[in-house]
Amino acid sequence: MMAELVARTGRHQQRYEHGYRLIAGCVPFRYRDGDDCGGSSKIVEVLMINSTSGPGLLFPKGGWENDETVEQAAVREAIEEAGVRGDLMDFLGFYEFRSKTLQDECSPEGLCKAAMFALFVKEELESWPEKSTRKRSWLAVSEALGSCRHAWMRDALQCFCKWHEECKGGSRGQ
Repeated sequence: MMAELVARTGRHQQRYEHGYRLIAGCVPFRYRDGDDCGGSSKIVEVLMINSTSGPGLLFPKGGWENDETVEQAAVREAIEEAGVRGDLMDFLGFYEFRSKTLQDECSPEGLCKAAMFALFVKEELESWPEKSTRKRSWLAVSEALGSCRHAWMRDALQCFCKWHEECKGGSRGQ
């Protein structure tokens, strides 16, 4: 029997660096068969989730904690927020932003630094910790670019697109 998944809460294990709250997240993706007659083309789709604090869509992300690597934190956030598991691929970059909801004594200005990764989704869970507050949406990249709630997430998605184009000819992600 599989143990029930529970989201981590609180900030007592949260990592900070130079006044920035450290965040880990990912751009979850999959391939869908194209609409051409031959059926040989694959269309990349990315998974986004609704924000619990306003309009627009997000990629799963959250606090990187002291007892885990940044990669483990990114995988955990994908499970907790979006209910997906898969293979963590490449690091897409660090993205700095300011959060009104993440201000605390260690980062009074709400400064955050997010490490983002590409995550090739292999499993969508029927039940996940934040299912009651999150809705998943698979989008074409062009649609996702217009749906991002935050500019830094658009930047991460553009970096994902560049990464995907560079590795498409190779064996990664296919």
